[in-house]
Amino acid sequence: MSNLLPVGLFNKKKLSVLAASALVGALAFPLTMPIAHADALPQLTQLIKDNRDAVVHISVEIDNKAASNAVTEMFSLPDGQELPKELEKFFRNMPRGTPQPRDSQAMGSGFIISQDGYIITNNHVVDNASKIKVTLNDKRELTAKVIGKDKYSDIALLKVEATGLPTVRLGDSDGLEVGQWVVAIGAPFGLDHSATQGIVSALSRSLPDGTYVPFIQTDVAVNPGNSGGPLFDLNGNVVGVNSQIYSRSGGYMGISFAIPVNLVKNITEQLKTAGVVNRGWLGVQIQNLDQELANSFSMAKPQGALVASVQPSSPADKAGVQAGDIIVGFNNTEVNSADHLPLLVGTTGIGSTVPLKVLRAGAEKNLNVTIEKLADKDAGETQELAQNGTTGTGALGLAVADLTDEERKEANLGMDGVVVREVRTDSPASRAGLEAGDVIISVNNTGIKSPEELKSIVDKAPVDKPLAMLIQRDDQKRFIAVGRS
Repeated sequence: MSNLLPVGLFNKKKLSVLAASALVGALAFPLTMPIAHADALPQLTQLIKDNRDAVVHISVEIDNKAASNAVTEMFSLPDGQELPKELEKFFRNMPRGTPQPRDSQAMGSGFIISQDGYIITNNHVVDNASKIKVTLNDKRELTAKVIGKDKYSDIALLKVEATGLPTVRLGDSDGLEVGQWVVAIGAPFGLDHSATQGIVSALSRSLPDGTYVPFIQTDVAVNPGNSGGPLFDLNGNVVGVNSQIYSRSGGYMGISFAIPVNLVKNITEQLKTAGVVNRGWLGVQIQNLDQELANSFSMAKPQGALVASVQPSSPADKAGVQAGDIIVGFNNTEVNSADHLPLLVGTTGIGSTVPLKVLRAGAEKNLNVTIEKLADKDAGETQELAQNGTTGTGALGLAVADLTDEERKEANLGMDGVVVREVRTDSPASRAGLEAGDVIISVNNTGIKSPEELKSIVDKAPVDKPLAMLIQRDDQKRFIAVGRS
């Protein structure tokens, strides 16, 4: 989602002019036109007065030496080697010596949760910071240190040395409803203690870079510099931490996202006590189902998380989960999609044994899985021709062949799998997205050991139902639904 932007790292150098324009409303509306339902709008004055002193402006200095060293190394030649003569003209006028990098500055927001100086903000606000300065509403400037930070939830916990500081109240984000009024206070573009309001637009949004966060979507105006600031309900309780916006312009376009405070409370407690966050791990590679895939698995509608692969010796493997299973329930909670499952697993206690409900070959199966700790290395787990030794499957429009020993070793596969050598243009295989080089591992949950076996299974399968084909591409396994011509 290339238009999804974090909104904490506002760079002061990028703001040269702030301009505003207005149209005269009297030209468009009669002067006597009444303001409808004005008394029904929320009164925010007291809420803002009560809470703005606990909202802080965060400025950070980012040490760019590491980045500069990486660039220098990229363009350096090994010892004893000289630049080739034919390239000298391109570098003739470049300055000699290593350029001295300058530290850059960025801004964000945060809020105080304890009188002795604990502050919540976004991880991306303070990541790579060499110095962090917190400015209070009374203009005091305090140096902050990082107690802990968590990139997967985008939460960081800071501490300043002070006492008697104003604080916010942390509320309950589980009680939020779509349409509910909410208020944000922060420092958009460095403009301290700016307040904006709107409504909750949606709940439990899963974003590409928010695997472990069920985001609150709002239409509250949030801009660069707002990140890490609080989102309040009308009772003055913090219900979220403003984090990202969807934008094609770099500024607010009506869609913003906040991290639910119930998740934030769990994260900050772990950061405060241990400095790190421990998450549950299942050990599966999963994907969403579309209607065509759902049809291939004889499901009435797309629902659950389709298991593309199971990591050996993982909790899922020990529990008996298999590729092709569809996880529809976890710990007595219905799993709506592949985006939903990591949120449930990540917040499950390490060592907990919980029920897991899967659909396998159209039948419901109940398993028990013992959750283990997620390690950084596991964090990414979440996806008619007959020539030259190939065998064609005319119904699909592709040619496949046995894997060579080298290909099988590179693909890290057992005995199953055939490699796609050619795909006919505008064929069922092409329309499904198959490409030359893909490895077909199974069809309808039956392992494929040879091109002849693939052809036999395809020929015997019902023509009115898509094939559920498990493929591997670039070390990633996923199911695709392949129709018939």
